[in-house]
Amino acid sequence: MERLAQLLDDLDDLVYMARMACERFRKILVLVLVGPLAVALPIGGVALALVHPPLALATAILLFVSLLYHTVTAPPLEISA
Repeated sequence: MERLAQLLDDLDDLVYMARMACERFRKILVLVLVGPLAVALPIGGVALALVHPPLALATAILLFVSLLYHTVTAPPLEISA
């Protein structure tokens, strides 16, 4: 019976070790995918503003209105003290 408990404990450790490794891989993957996008979007915005200012202004207004709508309709954030 003790061997079974030890085997199940080892299996549990193996599963959680794999989950932690997957979490590290997920964080690295998000960094690799989101990093270039976070650099490209502002550069694209500046390039659009230099090439076609009215289109850049319209895009900025649409993004601002979307953010404002999300802020107003989102459930309130409850901070427990």
